Amino acid sequence: MSDPTTPSPLVWADDGQPRSRLYGDVYFSTEDGLAESRAVFLAGCGMPQAWAARDRFVVGELGFGTGLNILALLHLWRTSAKPGAHLHIFSLEAHPLRPDEARRALDAWPELADLAKWLTDRWPGQARGFHRIDLPEVSATLDLAVMDAHQALEGWQGQADAWFLDGFSPALNPGMWDEALLALVAARSAPGARAATFTVAGAVRRGLQAAGFTVEKRPGHGRKRERLEAVLPGEPDPAPARRVAIVGAGIAGVSAARALRALGGEPLLIEADQPGAGASGNPAALVTPRLDAALGPLAALFAQAYARAVTLYGGVPGAIVTRGVLQLADGDRDLARFAKIAAADLFEPGALILSDAEAITARMGETAPAALDLTGALVVEPAAVLAAWCGEVRRATVAAVTWQDDVWRLIGAQGETIAEAEAVILATGHQTLWPEPEIRPVRGQASWTIGGEQAPAAAWGGYVLPTRDGLLFGATHDRDDVATDLRAADHDRNRAALAAALPSLAARIADTPLEGRAAIRATTADRLPLAGAAPGAEPGLFLLGGFGSRGFSLAPLLAEHVAALALGAPSPLPASLSELVDPARFSRRAARRGRNSVPGVNA
Repeated sequence: MSDPTTPSPLVWADDGQPRSRLYGDVYFSTEDGLAESRAVFLAGCGMPQAWAARDRFVVGELGFGTGLNILALLHLWRTSAKPGAHLHIFSLEAHPLRPDEARRALDAWPELADLAKWLTDRWPGQARGFHRIDLPEVSATLDLAVMDAHQALEGWQGQADAWFLDGFSPALNPGMWDEALLALVAARSAPGARAATFTVAGAVRRGLQAAGFTVEKRPGHGRKRERLEAVLPGEPDPAPARRVAIVGAGIAGVSAARALRALGGEPLLIEADQPGAGASGNPAALVTPRLDAALGPLAALFAQAYARAVTLYGGVPGAIVTRGVLQLADGDRDLARFAKIAAADLFEPGALILSDAEAITARMGETAPAALDLTGALVVEPAAVLAAWCGEVRRATVAAVTWQDDVWRLIGAQGETIAEAEAVILATGHQTLWPEPEIRPVRGQASWTIGGEQAPAAAWGGYVLPTRDGLLFGATHDRDDVATDLRAADHDRNRAALAAALPSLAARIADTPLEGRAAIRATTADRLPLAGAAPGAEPGLFLLGGFGSRGFSLAPLLAEHVAALALGAPSPLPASLSELVDPARFSRRAARRGRNSVPGVNA
């Protein structure tokens, strides 16, 4: 969604060409932008020969613009890539266009029409951060960083096999060509990477050489007499792992299976019971961001995870029960916090709207406080998501994982080998198969009605959600309780919490019989999830969990992060955010405390 009050970075010249309002330069050649992209960037990076035998190929780009270079790349990829290979693209754009502007610019090339439609239909938004776009029709993934170029490259954790250096002219936009940025390009390059650009400016040549590239001038395209090609020394690394075992088929495990398949991996999903048997088995689940008014890395993590979850669930037929969730305010302090968050650039314009008490009272059908209207938030049906993403599931109980002869073995209760894999993702909730970090169990019982009253989705500490045929509300929160029996006392607690927030609704269902379910949530000491390599393990063992009550909001993105680590692919998470969820963070903190401690002063 774009903000109509923000001027577009694009203006249309008298000749119908798109130009940058900010830099006064063209987005592509006025003669034939597609021909220029092919000559300068595709040929300049040795494509398609560069990927002829590769299972994965990674392309980086400085300057996304209209997406024309990417469409030229995709057009060549789909006709020449090795069967089963996956293309990963990373690009950046500080001033993204609107999708309608991109469509108009790309209409000039009918041969790209289907690719242009797929791209512009999934066009990234304007929120600051990383945006992932899936292009399964051509076995490709695009990560677009909407931010300053230096910040984007500092955050990206991939290694590109080729670079399209396509910022606006160095004379008009020098920040896209400085030596520090080109050093970051080299640092984010695989051995043997190639880079290509239309400019032969001396500062660019010297910057690439200082970064370690061998640089040569080549004949230019159209009116440009020369262009540059650059190569880093070295040879590409061996093919990454493809077969990955996943233990646990809750939302974490099935999200990992989906993410692995999307990147060309081969997941093996193993579950002792059935998908959703643990904490992912309620009839409805809430998908909202954690509201953090500090607007720092934590807020960015939850905002990116929320946006990705909403996008992915939108592609699952029958998954969405309703859109829009009201976060009810508890006094003026909440209202000030909500207003600050709603104005933040971490969310798309219009995604969060502060509504007064009168409007919320009308929505809820009873006296209610002001609220933050999360217009894109979802209530989803877990069973639909699990069924769509899990694929084939092997029924088995994994008692241990061991590293032997350079392979991971999944061991059953009788010592038998259940499976072998190059990598393993443990998505086992509170029943962890790895000793660290510590997982803390929290029992939660939800209550729901069947038939009768309906209500908008609302949250306040507790929540009430519409299901397909009733209302779900709760849930209790009892630490270190791992029993899953259904308790009448917990139904009473849930009714009381509902009555405190929405007394009229609670009164209307006071005599309605309740169904319910208790499950054990997995939490960590800092209440942040685990997504990354298992501490102290041999390479290839990963943890995915610790989501608490936010599994359906966090799992899709964090599963993509772990899937990328397992397959040696670029992660959708910037480095600063992946550090927040790295399972080794606890041991690093302990080590820092040890180094900084003074005997008798710091425990």
